[in-house]
Amino acid sequence: MKPIDRSFHHTIQFLFKQLKGHRLQITLNIIIGVLFVFIDLGFVWVTKLAVDIATHNSHVATLQQAFILMASIMLLRILLSICSRWIRAVLGVKAQNNMRIHLFARLLNSKWNAVRNFHTGNLTNRIEKDVTDVVNFITESIPSLVTTIVQFLGAFFFLFYMDSMLAVIIVCIIPFFILSSKIYVKRMKRLTHAIRGQESNIQSLIQETLQHNILVKTLDCFHTLTDNLHAQQTALHEKVIHRTKYSTVSTTLLSIGFATGYFVTFAWGATQLSNNLISYGAMLAFVQLVSQIQNPVRNMSRFVPIFINAFTATERLIELDTIEQEQTAKNRVILSKATSICFENISFRYTPTSRFIFEQSNFKIPANGVTVITGETGTGKTTLIRLLLAIVEPTMGNINLECKDGKMYTVNSSLRNNFAYVPQGNSLISGSIKYNILLGNPNASDEDIRKALHTAGADFVLQKETGLETICGETGDGLSEGQAQRIAIARALVSNKMIFIFDEATSSLDNETEKIVLERIAQNYKDRTLIFITHRGEVLKYANQIIHLQRQCCPKRFSIKTKKGSKAKVE
Repeated sequence: MKPIDRSFHHTIQFLFKQLKGHRLQITLNIIIGVLFVFIDLGFVWVTKLAVDIATHNSHVATLQQAFILMASIMLLRILLSICSRWIRAVLGVKAQNNMRIHLFARLLNSKWNAVRNFHTGNLTNRIEKDVTDVVNFITESIPSLVTTIVQFLGAFFFLFYMDSMLAVIIVCIIPFFILSSKIYVKRMKRLTHAIRGQESNIQSLIQETLQHNILVKTLDCFHTLTDNLHAQQTALHEKVIHRTKYSTVSTTLLSIGFATGYFVTFAWGATQLSNNLISYGAMLAFVQLVSQIQNPVRNMSRFVPIFINAFTATERLIELDTIEQEQTAKNRVILSKATSICFENISFRYTPTSRFIFEQSNFKIPANGVTVITGETGTGKTTLIRLLLAIVEPTMGNINLECKDGKMYTVNSSLRNNFAYVPQGNSLISGSIKYNILLGNPNASDEDIRKALHTAGADFVLQKETGLETICGETGDGLSEGQAQRIAIARALVSNKMIFIFDEATSSLDNETEKIVLERIAQNYKDRTLIFITHRGEVLKYANQIIHLQRQCCPKRFSIKTKKGSKAKVE
């Protein structure tokens, strides 16, 4: 995986790109926030006016008029709060959904070698929590920062208009904020990164344990895993405590500054009032305005951890957004003719320092027939599948598809849609059986599905009370392994592709059912290229060709046996 650019400039670029996609919500939040500021300042003015009228220090309006004006301002604030809540609910959720869809699509289209470096729990944590933090920062925190600045300036100039000396004194607490933020931003960023990483570890542990619940029960390792989770949580708790202790110092300094400012304001106002230099309304306005000056500064101090969280989340999302992508959408080719597969001087190893799984290998898988691939564990059967499906690319050489019409294509991700693949084990996902089968072909009719189920020996589905709408749980929970395998075979068959790969697809079937399924597939799909990877012998009866893989230490890594019994070495 390429190194990630974690520079501040690159992070800002990513955030700005996201910001452009949510202009409406940002603009509306800023407008509403600024209106809140003016309403709050208007409330201060009306409060002062009402008190001055009540104490006979003003005759601008009647007390009744002041009350009506105050009630109108309060009602307007309630209406703005409702608008703000709806904007957050409607546009905010939409923004999060859009970013999650974007990242989810990129992960699905990522190159296998690139995405396998991340644990699925880690990816889930990023898509859920980091996306929420980034979207909230863009759509809520940035408008809130603008509103905070407007609130500070509005309150300052209002107070400056009333008493310039007091306004200057109160503003002198700002250096406390600047000093504290500069001191601990970098350290807080490191601590936040560590906490996010620990949260991902916890989510990964929980996800894997729940996914393999039966294994946990059979191994009787319940206490081991709960102890492991407790240890991970303890580590997270310690990191959170460490960060909290570190931020407490800065928060304390700010609190002292705010308390001092409030005390100075109250003392100043009381002194002025006792000397009849200001009215009771002005005294009350002083107290309210100092709060409106200090609140923005206090909020600015809270923006520091918000910024840190957002930048940490952004860096984690940039890692996902920069994962190398496959080019499946470009130049996609759909084959409609029988296809042979030619391996030409294929060499492959997973890393530049690992052993070669294949080395200058040449062989051919013919069209219109059954090719069976056998071999012990570790001889390269799984790697062969990955090469065919373009999950990995050959280190050297080419894999070509040769059609009956004479056209030839080099295997790559844009040709993967011509393969139907049945992986080992239970590969169903939660949902109805029909939903699982339609993943193979969303346009398949009920008749197509019934035909595929019959060929796969899965007619039992139609005999269930709810038929195709029968719900199965995660990894096919509620079905036996054999039933799940037959539904997975039907899912592949309904796709109507030209090349089928069955990886131990009948391993959980009894002998009689396996015989029926293999016979139907061989009979109904004679015009396709059928590849079976298996340790079982039943499929050999239908094989036109057998490719046997041997370990690297053997003199002959490959051998081919045709149906007639001739045998040839494959280089």
